[in-house]
Amino acid sequence: MPLDKSTVEHVALLARLSLSEAEKTEFAQQLSSILDYVDKLQELNTDQVQPLVNILSINNVLRADEPQPRPLSREELLANGPSVEAAQFKVPKII
Repeated sequence: MPLDKSTVEHVALLARLSLSEAEKTEFAQQLSSILDYVDKLQELNTDQVQPLVNILSINNVLRADEPQPRPLSREELLANGPSVEAAQFKVPKII
């Protein structure tokens, strides 16, 4: 099913694109060929194909998510900073 220029104009409006008449005609042809190819792919039988998550055969090694006691108190952590103000590290202004 070929796309017409009005569909391309609608998509261009949604994307806030300004297209010339030649571009609208060209994109209508290009998008039609892409959609035709997708329709052709839809005909493939993929019932026995497993979804691919990653091309590498590696798995994440995760530890159990268990609460741990805090190793240091807030005061001990703040004591490591060069400058502290209002229970927070004071850093130089970036902007």
